[in-house]
Amino acid sequence: MAVMRAARRLQAIQRILGTLVGMSSLISLPPLAIAVALAEPSATAFLDSFVLALAIGFAMWFPVRHVDYELRLRDGFFIVTMTWVVVGLVTAIPFVLAAPHLSYTHAVFESMSGITTTGATVIVGLDALPRSVLFFRQSLQFIGGMGIVILAVAILPMLKVGGMQLFRAESTGPQKDSKLTPRIADTAKALWAVYAALNVLCALAYWAAGMSFFDAALHAMSTLATAGFSTHDASFGYWDSPLLDAIAIVFMALGGVNFGLHFYAWKRATTSHYVTDSELRSYFTIIACVTLAVTLALWLGNTFDGLLPSLRHAMFQTVSNMTTTGFATTGFSGWPLYAPLLLIMISFVGGSAGSTAGGMKVARVMMVVRQGLREVKQLVHPKGQFLVKIGGKRVSESIVLSVSGFCTLYILSFLLMTLVLSATGVDIITAFSAVAAMMNNLGPGLGAVAATFRDMSDLSIWVSSFAMVLGRLEVFSVLVLFSPQFWRE
Repeated sequence: MAVMRAARRLQAIQRILGTLVGMSSLISLPPLAIAVALAEPSATAFLDSFVLALAIGFAMWFPVRHVDYELRLRDGFFIVTMTWVVVGLVTAIPFVLAAPHLSYTHAVFESMSGITTTGATVIVGLDALPRSVLFFRQSLQFIGGMGIVILAVAILPMLKVGGMQLFRAESTGPQKDSKLTPRIADTAKALWAVYAALNVLCALAYWAAGMSFFDAALHAMSTLATAGFSTHDASFGYWDSPLLDAIAIVFMALGGVNFGLHFYAWKRATTSHYVTDSELRSYFTIIACVTLAVTLALWLGNTFDGLLPSLRHAMFQTVSNMTTTGFATTGFSGWPLYAPLLLIMISFVGGSAGSTAGGMKVARVMMVVRQGLREVKQLVHPKGQFLVKIGGKRVSESIVLSVSGFCTLYILSFLLMTLVLSATGVDIITAFSAVAAMMNNLGPGLGAVAATFRDMSDLSIWVSSFAMVLGRLEVFSVLVLFSPQFWRE
């Protein structure tokens, strides 16, 4: 009986993954239409990619299409992890068949970077790529921004998939069990509606400020997703526009805010809850402090002509790194004093829980810091009773322990991945910053990966690709698969 149940469980998972792989083939259709309209040679590549992905998905789904099995939470962890892996492998195909004709290893890195909203790249010469390929890169980030799995839960109720299981495994932050609407599919749709609306506003703002409509639409996809891909090698330095930088700062910051707050603002037509949210206050406080510190470093180092240009570039890069977007105006790896290391370090904090940003999330960092301060107080006053509070409310000990465990595993995973990358022959500065950029879904690092990962070895590329998925799914969802207990019935 147990063997039959396990077989049905695996068949049900295969049915879902087959459906998702088949759906991922649809990502090739919009760039195919663009390629046909512009008579680009990449049209054949996108058509072949569509047919191949659809065939793979159908081959996985058809034999088990009638299997009915109720999923549990642990099945959700497996499905979510495998979805990112399988979809990343499938969406790599166009990068091989179309310009820039990457090797499959580099193509997987590029596609994983897209769907995990990391924004690192192995491509040099973006300005010369076909528009259909540029659109395809950005669309991966747009979809990955709110989550492929949440999208699937929103539009695939006919799968009879345990929606809450998938949503809990995919959603980020310590408050992932809270729902905005009574039904999980409605929650996913609500999040996507807010996400799409902000993308439209961002695109219109970029367009009005001087970008072409094509660049504006594609950079909006990357901005709200806090992703970082650009259509130009120079990123935002291509325009050198204070106005465009300011618009990017606003929408990157919005992307790093809990989308539940955006939903509430849209639903109730109010912004008062933004002011009272303690995580949001901490988020902007960190941005302000780091901006001032980086501005001081740039000013003292005479990197730019004067205080105001230093402030402009410091604020842009601080928000870009804090939200793990990874856009750049000049590139920060050559900035003076402590600025490059500080900008890498704040990516570990990341954005708010429930945002599209990477990192450990502000709420978790707040909780761990307050737990540490509580221990200090306890040493001074051994008989005192001290509570960890967030937003004036007591946080239960179970949540404090859970968050402490997460942060411990996150840092240990980072250190282990750094050692592994160093073992492949990468120098320590590059290894440290590369793993930080991958796990935090930041994109650019320091040293040899300040601009591109193209010169990394194939082994280093695969390690980096794994680190992206590990960070995007916030460690637990991936590491639980390595537990023997997970595989026992």
